[in-house]
Amino acid sequence: MKNILTTALALAMTVSAARPATIIVTVRDVRQQTITGFGAACCDGAMCPFGTDTRPVQLLYGPTSRIGLNIMRMEISPNFKGDITAADVGWDTPYDWQGSLPSAKLVKQRGGIVFGTPWSPPGEYKTNGRAQGGNTEDENAIRAELRDDCYEKFFPWLNTFLAYMKSKGVKVDAVSVQNEPDWWVNYSGCLYTPEQQLKLVKNYAHLLDRETYPGVRLISAEPLGFRPDYSNMLLNDPVAREQVDIIAGHIYGHPPLVNMKNAAVLAAKYGKEVWMTEHSVSDQIQSLPDWHEQLIFAEELNECMLAGCTGYIYWYMRAHWAFVGTGETKYGAANRKNQLLPRAFVMSHFSKHVTGSTRLETKANVTTGTNSFFETSAYIKGDSLIVMAIDTTKNAYDLRLRLPFKVKSGTHVLSTSNESLCKESPISIDEPVKEIVVSLPERSLNTYIFMIDREGTGIEDMQADEQETGENRYYDLQGRPAATPQGVVIEQRPDGKWRKVLMGNRRR
Repeated sequence: MKNILTTALALAMTVSAARPATIIVTVRDVRQQTITGFGAACCDGAMCPFGTDTRPVQLLYGPTSRIGLNIMRMEISPNFKGDITAADVGWDTPYDWQGSLPSAKLVKQRGGIVFGTPWSPPGEYKTNGRAQGGNTEDENAIRAELRDDCYEKFFPWLNTFLAYMKSKGVKVDAVSVQNEPDWWVNYSGCLYTPEQQLKLVKNYAHLLDRETYPGVRLISAEPLGFRPDYSNMLLNDPVAREQVDIIAGHIYGHPPLVNMKNAAVLAAKYGKEVWMTEHSVSDQIQSLPDWHEQLIFAEELNECMLAGCTGYIYWYMRAHWAFVGTGETKYGAANRKNQLLPRAFVMSHFSKHVTGSTRLETKANVTTGTNSFFETSAYIKGDSLIVMAIDTTKNAYDLRLRLPFKVKSGTHVLSTSNESLCKESPISIDEPVKEIVVSLPERSLNTYIFMIDREGTGIEDMQADEQETGENRYYDLQGRPAATPQGVVIEQRPDGKWRKVLMGNRRR
């Protein structure tokens, strides 16, 4: 026993010694993707009947909120639920689209993005004749797919959803092809192979009425594990590629730096956004997530950014494992109904500071990524240079940041437990520097926000040149110069300000 303990102690000391007292992170001015934002779903379950309680949205959404979410996902439902009829609730649509409307209105009022995802097309369009996806335990179950003679009906059906929402004062920003097309379920669902999705988008997506609903974007189907074959098949086809704007998927069972990262390669090549549209971390636990689980969630957010993600949308916004409490005391006294939970503040490290930024390339002197003890990423947004750092160990470190620009001031946003979240303190900088040492506390989530010294960098010179020529410059969504801009690009105006614009009409 003594030998075993001695060996274990020696191994622990070796592992500890392998970790430097100072972690060095080098940030390079190499632009990656531009981050559209962060959000959550307003669907059934804990969101209350018909989603009429807008308190979660009031707490979570908008630039002046404490959390700063800006994307909301809602279901494009194929039918009525249970025994509810239109007469019962005053609906003026044959489908139950009323539910998320109050929350969608509020999100739009606060400048956010609203998109809809079908869990299934209408049952009469499908091979099994109903919205249900089927039961895999039933040997005689009919595979629930879109019927061949109904492919041409699918996008006109989405148009009726856009029309309904517009009539109620909500301009929907995007619609998806399908929720989890690769998952046979016993609730609303529809199966598509990658080939079937290609057939649908290539031959019929032009029926999405972009003239009546200008600016609406098409999101690919959202496979359960972000399988690249679904999006790659669309993007490798020139006709389908012109129709799809965003590739999407979920990361159940597949870490972000695997499938999603692989899918993002082709998306980046063609200037498409990459959205992670559903995942829940620790949703099966019977209590509020502890701090270790919160750090795992923070690592997931960070890894999604490193994988090339431009939009991250969590599952329910209200649940004991999510952002707003449900009031169910069985999950603990802290689960107060319609009160912000710690996970919301973990999300805010990204949603409040990273939204609208462009990711920069980083390199550390320690191993980073999935299952590592340290993770980092960096971003530029206007005059701000932002560095994220996550330490999952019991040890504190010095963090030496080597930056691409001189910075003249800074703020440290620190979370170290469920009880100590988003504490802000100034970072003292006597004179503009490109290298600085900051603290990295144990088991912590850190956001370091620096103000760039424009006068001491080449950025000021670049802006001066643009002001002299009076010309706009254009970049793709990965920050690369676009000589002949097409589709959604980033425009830099002569005054140095940036905005996302749609160039030309590429669709038939």
